[in-house]
Amino acid sequence: MSFSSSTKNELSRLPIENRIYAVAELAAIIKMNGAVHINGRSISLRFETENAAIARRIFSLIKILYNANVEVMVRKNKQLKKNNSYLIIVDNESLAIKILKNVGILTNKKDNPYIINYKTPAELIEDRNCKRAYIRGAFLGGGSVNNPEKAYHLEFVTNSMEHAKDLSNIINSFNLDSKIVARKGNYVVYLKEGQQIVDILNIMGAHQALLKFEDIRVFKDVRNNVNRLVNCETANLGKTIEASLRQVESIEFIDRTIGIEKLPSSLQEIARLRLQYKEASLKELGAMLNPPVGKSGVNHRLRKIDEIAEELRRKENLT
Repeated sequence: MSFSSSTKNELSRLPIENRIYAVAELAAIIKMNGAVHINGRSISLRFETENAAIARRIFSLIKILYNANVEVMVRKNKQLKKNNSYLIIVDNESLAIKILKNVGILTNKKDNPYIINYKTPAELIEDRNCKRAYIRGAFLGGGSVNNPEKAYHLEFVTNSMEHAKDLSNIINSFNLDSKIVARKGNYVVYLKEGQQIVDILNIMGAHQALLKFEDIRVFKDVRNNVNRLVNCETANLGKTIEASLRQVESIEFIDRTIGIEKLPSSLQEIARLRLQYKEASLKELGAMLNPPVGKSGVNHRLRKIDEIAEELRRKENLT
């Protein structure tokens, strides 16, 4: 089971304890996943999902809110061995109209009795708990979250720009920073930062998914930090070896041309130590001197040796 599916299953099992919050959740599910069928003056409401837990959730919300049973059909998807598809149908016209009016989707006007409203009514999201329920419903109806082992990405897909803006504003009222992008005729409200995904999982009530997400995120952060440290140490080691080879080459060139003994005594000492201990760090070389010298002092002496060698090479090239 994918991380997204397990998150939806967890949310679908949350208790339905408050009718006001249940209406907000159902409203968002309808906005994201519901299909309103208008045949002349006849109206029906349908939902389709491949997740059995979400189908049960929709059935339970309607049962609790309206004390009504609705038809649930299971379609076998034989092609490509896909999962079953669950179809929830509200064919009772009066019930369908009542639900659609309660969630603010259907409005009546004299010239047109059936006007679809894509905005989110303010009365559905009056307080933070209503907003939490609405975001949860939106995720159940048309959301997904990537496996955090691969990438940090959570999104909601809706076919209305008006609804996308409303949903983004509701999410951002919790100090989050969701964005909207158009994709294949739909509108995607998304979050891509790990901590913000953790926050929205908490807002929706997906606490088990949150803990799993955090475990993976911490592991990835530790692994990435270790990799950075290893890469840094490897780079530093490479630089140390490269510098040591250059210094040995300069010292050997000086020894072949004028002899190490022609160098000042302080440079002779460090030159002989470098030839003897080619893999030693500057700190280790400094500790071998008498009296000991710090890294900057050793580096200064070796740079002087490099300069002398470079000057000798230049003179050699002129002759």
